[in-house]
Amino acid sequence: MKVSVFVFTMLLLGNISFSQGIDNTAISQKEDSLSIMLNVLRSCQKDKAKDSANTLFKSYLLQTLQLPEAFTYSFSKLKSVGFVDSPDGEVRIVNWNIEQQDQTQKYHCYILKKMKSGIVITEMKENADTPPRPEGILDAENWYGALYYKIIPKEKGAKKMYVLLGWDGNNSASTIKMIDVLYFSGSSPKLGSPVFKMNSTTVKRVFFEHSKKVSISVKYEPEYDRIIYDHLSPETPALAGFYSFYVPDLSYDALYFKDNKWLLKEDVIGINKSDGDKKEVYIKNERSGKIEKVEIKDKWESPEDASAPAGGTDHKAVLPDEEVKEEEKKKEELDKKADKKDKRDPNSLNTTVGSGRSGRRHRNN
Repeated sequence: MKVSVFVFTMLLLGNISFSQGIDNTAISQKEDSLSIMLNVLRSCQKDKAKDSANTLFKSYLLQTLQLPEAFTYSFSKLKSVGFVDSPDGEVRIVNWNIEQQDQTQKYHCYILKKMKSGIVITEMKENADTPPRPEGILDAENWYGALYYKIIPKEKGAKKMYVLLGWDGNNSASTIKMIDVLYFSGSSPKLGSPVFKMNSTTVKRVFFEHSKKVSISVKYEPEYDRIIYDHLSPETPALAGFYSFYVPDLSYDALYFKDNKWLLKEDVIGINKSDGDKKEVYIKNERSGKIEKVEIKDKWESPEDASAPAGGTDHKAVLPDEEVKEEEKKKEELDKKADKKDKRDPNSLNTTVGSGRSGRRHRNN
């Protein structure tokens, strides 16, 4: 959909007043306008056109976020904008990315903080001078840029901190996930805190850079109060330090919160949650030919169990080493047969062996 940003802006201004009546417009109507703007932004192909469309979208979004109901409104029509809320109802993060033609990313973010005086909105601004893996404490003017997808509130002494899980598309070769800490000095947001104890080292935030060819999991498990994530290793030892060649190695590490610190524990076991003893599946009814939803038991059934759907069979589990032994036994028997010698005298054998035949050759006339 190719739409001139200038033409679109003039059409939109015919229906929306930025200076008059904004507080009297229902937030759902504003969401409709934002959705149109966002669709135009996402349809742009050139970086310059994206920047122009985003300026319009960003300006109107900020005005909309200033409405009191915007702090809890779902904004479900803005599919490619993240609205992430803290479980304590104190913080909302609104962020989105714009992919550039070279596959790098530009990020935009508003942090909303509930204060006694009302909702305070702060824009986080990417700074080109901020390194891609900053080690220090950052303010709103020196942001590295990311999409946050989880907020985990934690008490640190008398203060509250918010652990953030985030994603950065980085570039055409690698992707980054990170764990950071958000806290507030008054109403001003700060990022980074020395609470991550990685063995003998304490850091303010954690980064996981890996190959673009794979995806990794970094998630919070409240039942264990831990952040569990894929352990990354280079594809070969010679590629150590080249993070665009790092991939999951099928092991997991985790950070556990204890004594106001996140402590690293390596080689933990990942556990899938169970949804209960039953689940719903769709199968074809052989009589009617229709697809029907049925409820089945969500647990392992022993084939030796006569009450199981296909039970009552004589089943024996075979371990991989038992299969190897069986193959070796068969090979040994074949070798013995091949080694057996023919005990007959070769001189007494006919040239052609067969019932009713002599060893005489016949010439064709």
